[in-house]
Amino acid sequence: VRLDSSDNVPIKNIERELICPICKELFTHPLILPCQHSVCHKCVRELLMLNHDDSFDAGSESSLPGSPRSRVPSPSMERLDRLVRSGGSRGSVTPRVTTIPCPGCQHDIDLGERGISMLFRNFTLESIVERYRQAARAAVAIMCNICKPPNLQEATKSCMDCKASYCNECFKLHHPWGTPKAQHEYVGPTTNFRPKVLMCPEHEMEKVNMYCEVCKRPVCHLCKLGGSHANHKVTSMSSAYKILKEKLAKSIHYLISKEDQVRTQITELELLISQTEENGQLAERQANEHFERLLETLQERRSEMLRSIEQSRNRRMEQLKSQVEEYQGMLENSGLVGYAQEVLKETDQSCFVQTAKQLHVRIQKATDSLRTFHPAADTCFDEFVLDTSREETLLKEMCFGGVPDPPLIDLSQSKVYNEASISWRLADDHLPTDHHVLEYRRLIGPNGGFWRATDRVYGSNTLVHDLEPDTLYSFRVRSCRNSMFSPYSPEVTFHTPPAPVFGFLFSDKCGFSTERLVLNKRRDAVESVAGTAFLLAAERVQTGSYISLDYIIGDTGISQGRHYWAFKVDPHSYMVKVGVASDTKIIEWFHNPRDTSSPRYDHDSGHDSGSEDASYEVSQPFILLTLGMGKLFIPKASSSTANPPAGDPGNRVLPMPQRLGVCLDYDSSRVFFYDADTMRCIYERQVDCSGTMFPAFGLMGSGKVQLEEFIAAKRLTF
Repeated sequence: VRLDSSDNVPIKNIERELICPICKELFTHPLILPCQHSVCHKCVRELLMLNHDDSFDAGSESSLPGSPRSRVPSPSMERLDRLVRSGGSRGSVTPRVTTIPCPGCQHDIDLGERGISMLFRNFTLESIVERYRQAARAAVAIMCNICKPPNLQEATKSCMDCKASYCNECFKLHHPWGTPKAQHEYVGPTTNFRPKVLMCPEHEMEKVNMYCEVCKRPVCHLCKLGGSHANHKVTSMSSAYKILKEKLAKSIHYLISKEDQVRTQITELELLISQTEENGQLAERQANEHFERLLETLQERRSEMLRSIEQSRNRRMEQLKSQVEEYQGMLENSGLVGYAQEVLKETDQSCFVQTAKQLHVRIQKATDSLRTFHPAADTCFDEFVLDTSREETLLKEMCFGGVPDPPLIDLSQSKVYNEASISWRLADDHLPTDHHVLEYRRLIGPNGGFWRATDRVYGSNTLVHDLEPDTLYSFRVRSCRNSMFSPYSPEVTFHTPPAPVFGFLFSDKCGFSTERLVLNKRRDAVESVAGTAFLLAAERVQTGSYISLDYIIGDTGISQGRHYWAFKVDPHSYMVKVGVASDTKIIEWFHNPRDTSSPRYDHDSGHDSGSEDASYEVSQPFILLTLGMGKLFIPKASSSTANPPAGDPGNRVLPMPQRLGVCLDYDSSRVFFYDADTMRCIYERQVDCSGTMFPAFGLMGSGKVQLEEFIAAKRLTF
């Protein structure tokens, strides 16, 4: 048997696909993780060591990087197979319970109690890596394992059954024609010998012959009969092989057909790389200029302050020195005192008086100065002490660690009615943010309206008030850290309902059946359960029939205006009816007796007795839409007042929306049903609004209805 190993793909061009994400080298005995990423066997063991150091005994240290035994060659393929199937020996590196992060998708992978023994070897990847190695060392030949020196010959083929390489002569000698060995499977020269059959890692003696569509992995028949895949949907290996191969071939063909587009996008990316380099250099230059200006300003301020200090110091020194000289003149035989002593020697009265008068004034001043001594200058320079704490704080708050990554608006947690509750997920850089800013605009025309921003938001969600009904809005958000804003998140659009939100809760008073309906404490969710009364009613039925609907209504009625509400119906519900009904019709439902053994007794009971196919009359005071088993059923239209869904008018069965909205226009006597996620009108018709109208729900079998949070929250607040 000759296996064709030829390949039109240049094997050297796919090197990046053959690199282990942990060791950054070519894969060595790769294992497939449950998330479908591949990792080297030795790298998985090292991950286990890093995450569960206390779960290993001393025999596992050989796989630690840098340990004396870490340079021992990899185990043989046979030993590796035994290790993977059995989970290792007593000194195995596989702990009882292991959880490791996948280096490809960063999700936590729980390997369970069997650890790496639960993982399949990726033999296909091994073969591709081996072909790559051969292409990389084309000048190095694989030698025959049978020939002995000095007559060692180059191998021409390798036997996958014998797991050896042969030259032509040795191959003929060991695989003689007409013997069982002649049927062995052989390929071109290789050092990668993989098993002919993939064995189940849980049941090591069983071949895998099925594919689990839930776990996305091959399984054996024992796994399906009583193992961990007993309740999972499986297909035959041949069917899975055909389907996956067709999908992969189609995907590859699509990518190849888009080669021009890929090359165009590569050119755009290369241009972006160039622009990034240029913009980065520009940012560096601008940053240098900014800091140089700051340094120049600081240098100028410092020089000016030092100059002022020097001038003040010199002035004070002169004043103090002058005061010293003045006081030295008060000493005997010196200065002023000495001069006065000489004046006292004058005997001419007129001359003495002429001189002594001015001298006495000076002596008097000196005497007063002596009595009230005060330094001529202050020695303290407190007026030159600066408080730069505010400036230092501002400088420290300047962050240069990079712009924060943009957040992402969480569609599953965001709801828009007359108010919008917008939630977002923070970036993965795990660095704290100071606040967020949400912006929104009304989409009018090709470019839309102007953006309006909310106040600073210090959490991960906020409310936007006063939105216009039946309008398309776009939202975006960005984060701020240390005065640096992230780019905006991708824009997300929401369509507001066509009318104001009508807030109500389920009524636990009017006709509520406690035997078959369970209402939560908040009264915003109701569930139908099969109780004893249900069984007793069914026990009386001797022929095939259906049990009647259990109705529940809202606790608030509508007598004017347009109103909108939304809710979720469990997709696994057997049958749920939703819509509106007048007070008179509700009284009829709740107070007229119903025979559970007669499926056709009540035309509006919800029985599948043909009434579902009957056309509604235009003047009826109620309208109910049927949902069940993941489907939505459109009633037959009796006139042009009922609008069928888009597409084929005869198609009355649609997939059940995740959220359903109801809009009642009381003044126009019309009711509309919407897909609440897209605000697409699914169905509308006329209804008799002569009385007070209530939101109405009917459940049969297992079913659950959950009011939207906005609807219930408004009513609870009220």
